[in-house]
Amino acid sequence: MYKIDLNSDLGESFGNYTIGMDEEIIKHVSSANVACGFHGGDPVVMEKTVAYCKEYNTAVGAHPGFLDLIGFGRRNMNVTPLEAKTYVKYQLGALMAFTTAQGLKIQHVKPHGALYNMAGVDYKLARAIADAIYEVDKNIILMAPSGSQMLKAGQDVGLRVASEVFADRGYTAQGTLVPRSEPGAFIHDEEEAIARVIRMIKEGKVKTNTGEDIDIKADSVCVHGDNPKAVEFVTKIKAALIAEGIEILPVGEIV
Repeated sequence: MYKIDLNSDLGESFGNYTIGMDEEIIKHVSSANVACGFHGGDPVVMEKTVAYCKEYNTAVGAHPGFLDLIGFGRRNMNVTPLEAKTYVKYQLGALMAFTTAQGLKIQHVKPHGALYNMAGVDYKLARAIADAIYEVDKNIILMAPSGSQMLKAGQDVGLRVASEVFADRGYTAQGTLVPRSEPGAFIHDEEEAIARVIRMIKEGKVKTNTGEDIDIKADSVCVHGDNPKAVEFVTKIKAALIAEGIEILPVGEIV
């Protein structure tokens, strides 16, 4: 029996600015990555997003990023491992206040944006993130790119780890995501994206932007919730997975 988690990055609105369609997306995914105030989100949004997760029985994950609201956490920052470690602890603690108040536990941590991409290839940065999680709660899962240094660091410190793949992003031959500024970064055709996801789950393979197949492990699939067709896409991908006999579960029940 094939099993997969469907996750989405949520709670990224702040103040008067609305990003994504959180309540609609939360109904369809099994895990939510909730922004913790650094790259997006604010206390009111965090409170609402956690409440939605409780209402729709969606597992809560922390989505910590760089302290870069203007750049939405997508700009690389030159930080020390200690800085990265404390940033993750700080954001994890903030979200934990809201989950505790709602009687929920944080299932996983998935770093955001540039922090996610940088730690995917930098072991020292990855280890700082893994150490931060372990020191706060060693039962929290670290969600990271398939084949990345973050997965290695998480395993080295004794965390459970979940290998994440993307439904609508292109992959390089090195197994990293094609940078957003380059051709092939996004898969725009929904049917193609769904077929790629099913192949990643069942065959452990994905075709890269240069045409060759590489190995990939899929415990969780990220579906983005901030584009106009997000709800339609997540509904379609969920239906296709079920039709293929793939069970959708929170990642904590998979790894």
